[in-house]
Amino acid sequence: MRFAIGIEYQGSRFHGWQRQQGSRSVQACVEAALGQVANQPVAVVTAGRTDSGVHATGQVAHFDTTSQRSGYSWHRGANSLLPHDVAVTWIAPVPDDFHARFSALGRCYRYVILNRRTRSAVFRDLATQEYRPLDALRMQNAARSLIGEHDFSGFRAAGCQASSPMRTMYNLDVRRHGPWICVDVCANAFLQHMVRNLVGVLTAVGTGDRPEHWARAVLLGRDRRDGGVTAPACGLYLTAVKYPARLGLPAPPEPIQFW
Repeated sequence: MRFAIGIEYQGSRFHGWQRQQGSRSVQACVEAALGQVANQPVAVVTAGRTDSGVHATGQVAHFDTTSQRSGYSWHRGANSLLPHDVAVTWIAPVPDDFHARFSALGRCYRYVILNRRTRSAVFRDLATQEYRPLDALRMQNAARSLIGEHDFSGFRAAGCQASSPMRTMYNLDVRRHGPWICVDVCANAFLQHMVRNLVGVLTAVGTGDRPEHWARAVLLGRDRRDGGVTAPACGLYLTAVKYPARLGLPAPPEPIQFW
């Protein structure tokens, strides 16, 4: 059988999602837990590989198994074996042609910024801190010019291995909640570091270091060297992966918020 699973994790102590020799990864932890429940090796395929330090509340993956277990046993058993910073939030049988990555219609991220002068002891690994005042309205105005289907080469990592830089961005919203600023972005797919590079550009606009039209200029220039600083990983959350309604998968959870 093939199963889809929802996963959340606090990424601070992981070297990203992908399994790699000598480093702690989310994938290795999930595969080890499911393998113990199945009493056989289990390989997990994810909807999106997150980087070191990035969190997730709405990650989705799938795995195949010949082991006969109830949904409750898979769910409860995996969570009893997973470390404290990873959890399976749901599990559901899916058709054999379901693929966590290629069946997805879109992905959503939230980037969280604590915008105040004093540092936080509590949210140090859970949000990015910006000490300079940010103008969320300027950031939102700049963000509007990036909606739609574009070549996002100006926002991709130098080592990005995607075959095409073309992506369709469905929405990019910037909102302030007291000292918190959240940037919500949804697209059909993302390039490596694309969200963090977007936030880096919007932050420079928000501080007044750059004009609002600079975001559009970076997009049209298609050169990562024009894009400024990559925002830190600790503020980034994968909040949802969207699939066709006919699959009947659970709805993504509400995005993380601290206000």
